[in-house]
Amino acid sequence: MKAKFRRQHVIGNYILDFFCSEADLAVEIDGSQHALHEQKEYDRRRDEFLTERGITVLRFWCNEVLANTEGVLEEIAKHLRIR
Repeated sequence: MKAKFRRQHVIGNYILDFFCSEADLAVEIDGSQHALHEQKEYDRRRDEFLTERGITVLRFWCNEVLANTEGVLEEIAKHLRIR
């Protein structure tokens, strides 16, 4: 499957880092602020909102993307093949 991702895609009141409409897949790249309690709760509500709309959300830490780019891409590709 050839997948096209859009950056900064709006769904509801949320802006997704990357979104592939063909696969209903959101990819979020999280910095350290996402480890804070308030941000974790916001992310949980946001993910719940998206999941209720049939969207799969994949979250990766920034350092994971930099240190393990191939692994992150493989995980994204795996979710694209599921569809």
